[in-house]
Amino acid sequence: MPMPKAYAIVQETITDQDGFDAYRKDVLDTLKPYGGNFVIRGGTTTVLEGAWAHPRLVIIEFPSRDAAEGWYNSPAYQKIVPLRLKSSHGNFVIADGVA
Repeated sequence: MPMPKAYAIVQETITDQDGFDAYRKDVLDTLKPYGGNFVIRGGTTTVLEGAWAHPRLVIIEFPSRDAAEGWYNSPAYQKIVPLRLKSSHGNFVIADGVA
């Protein structure tokens, strides 16, 4: 049975667009070695039920949980995490997909 894909899911509010743009310009290169691909990267969100805490949604697909966690913990990504944390706030999770 193949391993399920995993997803990094981020809800965020950008508080410093210039700082966030500095993060955004480098994030793509950190994903490549781990097979990460954006499924959703911002765009319009329509809340149909409940409350949505942050206006921005990002979903990144990885081939496995090991790849997703490897990316998040990689030196390349950890180097730019402070840029994201200084320029936005929100929620960040990794979730397993359906096998």
